[in-house]
Amino acid sequence: MISGDGSTRCGAEEFTAEAVGAVLHEACRRAGLEPSGAELVRLGSNAVYRLAAVPVVVRIARDAGALGEMERVVRLARWLEAEHFPATRVWGGAEQPLVVAGRVVTFWESVQDREEYGTVGELADLLRRLHRLEEPHSLRLPYFDPFAKLSGSLRRLSGVSGVSGEDREFLEERAGCLQKEYDRLDFVLPFGMIHGDANVGNVLRHRDGSAVLIDLDGFALAPREWDLVLTAMYYERYGWHTREEYREFVYRYGFDLMNWPGYSVLADLRELMMVAWMGQQVATSAKSAGEFARRMQSLRTGEGRWEWKPF
Repeated sequence: MISGDGSTRCGAEEFTAEAVGAVLHEACRRAGLEPSGAELVRLGSNAVYRLAAVPVVVRIARDAGALGEMERVVRLARWLEAEHFPATRVWGGAEQPLVVAGRVVTFWESVQDREEYGTVGELADLLRRLHRLEEPHSLRLPYFDPFAKLSGSLRRLSGVSGVSGEDREFLEERAGCLQKEYDRLDFVLPFGMIHGDANVGNVLRHRDGSAVLIDLDGFALAPREWDLVLTAMYYERYGWHTREEYREFVYRYGFDLMNWPGYSVLADLRELMMVAWMGQQVATSAKSAGEFARRMQSLRTGEGRWEWKPF
């Protein structure tokens, strides 16, 4: 859960910069890496460090419950590398994942020294190429169940101050209605491997100039429409992409999801998942609380989506 001071709790222990810093030093010692001068890039569901001495990124998950998932992500990254697919690479200098003080640690090659995102067109190229791959059974990718994920997010809202019972009831009722509509959808793209959170924020510019796909945790088996819906929504509902950018995405991928009759249902469901996630952040900052309130108002009225801010 998110505590009132913005730290993340795992059992009785806090997921703070100080706590994960100790994990970083021990993990680096085991891997033979130098942690001095490491930069804490992100502290959320994972702590992400960029090492100063070598081009390596260290990722620390909250607890040992993530071990099985991260073992799968490491296998996936190594398979993508063997397929010469442009994605984030596992650093090869140590056995991983490591478990240090109950936290799951993985090491990754740094794409470059600063974050520079790719383009919407490059995202389309990566997805088209990804969707042509046939994953081996040995990866044991899960089936994507959007309602299982959504239900988990809604349950966690019950422990978040700042999210009212009325808000939770509204979100749960909306989820129930959407599940009935979702069950009637007729998907037209092939079923297979998806990224699961395909948006331009997960495409980084490599130091060699190429675009690479990052954030491999959500890889799953599902209708490929799921990997197209965020780009369509970001354009059509929120104005985060221009008309020209979306046209380029459609041209380079080869399919316009907005012409599919089920688009609005998929977009409504994905949007609800976004709002439920934002609800879990309300205690972390006034900015997050304000954004959650804005999004709830939009869901209730159907207006104001162009005022949403990306997080």
